[in-house]
Amino acid sequence: MTVRRLDPILVDRIAAGEVVERPAAAVKELVENAVDAGASSIEITVEAGGRRLIRIIDDGHGMTPEDLELAVERHATSKIPDGDLFAINTLGFRGEALPSIGAVARLAITTRTEDAETGSAIVVEAGVKGAVRPASAPKGTKIEVTDLFAATPARLKFLKSDRSEAQAVTEIVKRLAIAHPTIRFTLSGEHITSVTYPPEPASEHGFLRRLSRVLGAEFNENAMAIDVTREGVRLSGFASLPTFHRGTSSHVHFVVNGRPVRDKLLLGAVRGAYADVMASDRHPVLALMVDIDPRSVDVNVHPAKTEVRFRDPAFVRGFLVAALKEAITRFGFRSASTGGTRTLESLRPQSAPLRPVSVAHRAPSFRHASAFAGWQAPLDQASRTPGLSEMQASLPDLAAPSADSRATFTEHDHVADDAPLGAARAQLHGTYIVAQTQDGIVIVDQHAAHERLVYERLKRERTASGIARQLLLIPEVVDLDPVDADRVMAEAATLESLGLVLESFGPGALLVREVPSALAGGRIKALVQDVADALAEWGQGGSHPLEERLDAVLSRMSCHGSVRAGRRMKPEEMNALLREMEATPLSGQCNHGRPTYVELKLSDIERLFGRR
Repeated sequence: MTVRRLDPILVDRIAAGEVVERPAAAVKELVENAVDAGASSIEITVEAGGRRLIRIIDDGHGMTPEDLELAVERHATSKIPDGDLFAINTLGFRGEALPSIGAVARLAITTRTEDAETGSAIVVEAGVKGAVRPASAPKGTKIEVTDLFAATPARLKFLKSDRSEAQAVTEIVKRLAIAHPTIRFTLSGEHITSVTYPPEPASEHGFLRRLSRVLGAEFNENAMAIDVTREGVRLSGFASLPTFHRGTSSHVHFVVNGRPVRDKLLLGAVRGAYADVMASDRHPVLALMVDIDPRSVDVNVHPAKTEVRFRDPAFVRGFLVAALKEAITRFGFRSASTGGTRTLESLRPQSAPLRPVSVAHRAPSFRHASAFAGWQAPLDQASRTPGLSEMQASLPDLAAPSADSRATFTEHDHVADDAPLGAARAQLHGTYIVAQTQDGIVIVDQHAAHERLVYERLKRERTASGIARQLLLIPEVVDLDPVDADRVMAEAATLESLGLVLESFGPGALLVREVPSALAGGRIKALVQDVADALAEWGQGGSHPLEERLDAVLSRMSCHGSVRAGRRMKPEEMNALLREMEATPLSGQCNHGRPTYVELKLSDIERLFGRR
């Protein structure tokens, strides 16, 4: 077959397949053009998920008739004034968006500059460009895209439902709103809840307020501020506490030089930074801005401009991981505020009213609860799954406390009330410590909290002079699967540096001679089995840094030296645990990312009982 030059309109339609694969991509390109035009307010309207109509109105600089005629030509742009592809300071620069959209839809543009007496308009339909004509228009630009992909019907078959496409548009606008908090964004249309993000001042407080509007009001109370500069690269923004997380990474937002991106390198750095404090199937909520020399980042590696390539990716990843870890350590004592909210919701009684009954048919009365005489729970209560609010039915069983709640009050306790975690007042079910603070109460999971404390102690010892070891009076033999045993013995030297001294004792058997002092008295067989599991999960060597692999092993080991659930603790032991938590970084969450305590304010408790 002979080689021939493709028809220009067909070329534009091929380019459109790369740049505009769905309506949300067209919205992204057009809104970025509005941002580059200096707009302070951008209105977005979509119908049928953007397939029938996309309308973008901005109050930017606008275009002259000459610029408008060139703007719909391929590879025509005003965003590379000196032709230097390595110094891009704008969001869109490829010069393909408008002609690509015009090749697969009807594109109508109306625009006017501030000093022009009249505006200008042009229409491009299925790749055919019309003439520029005068038009009445305010300052700025209005773009309408109708019948998207009408010129390429096959593309319509790959679109999802109108609702799904509208949700994709919403997500794009959210990311652009985060990247440009000083601009007003208004979004409306079918299958969309109309939303307006008002402009915020160019400050840290303004950025956090924009994030609270986009990511939810709860983010404000659970955010860690980050602002670090190293070797000309600045990282700023907010990241969530480790105990405030989501099930997907869709709430992770990065902005590189004003451009919202979804970059694998950056996402991997986030996972690495939170690996020590969050479960592997959970993701933080964050919005971080990376300001870097344009010559150190290539933004022209993806047609849709959603990915970037850094000149020194190792430095950027290490810088990001270090900044996030420093913030997590600095704020690690705090636990997410949503824990107290969930606790209150579980405690709040159901709205169904109590019904009066005759005294003769009354259920057995509670001890010291004569005020409940003549009342019992609604008839349908037994059909519901019992929750904390229904536990009143079992109150007779609580006549004998399940834990020692006789923590004596001393002068020292009143001083401890001023501490962040207060003074211990009781231990419930051998698992939870209840402490009184100045303005509420704190409930601590003793096992989760002590597990984090032991883990941090082991890490400190490893970094300092090595983990202290204790010789077993009688070495213990542990039987494992032969494959696991071989894997453990292959790392015997590493495990010895972590305080666990092992020897081979035949096929599938190991002899444990020494254990870390912090884990003395623990279940040795379970300890060795967990170490084997950690080595299997993280591999021997592999792509993970050595420190991360060692921390993974220590995390598994620390569980076996922790105060077990069910153990009764004396008041002085409980208070010592609270004080150590206050002095230990990252004590707000256990090794698996769960909160170690929840806090209830006195005002919340008063509302619970109708006092407010």
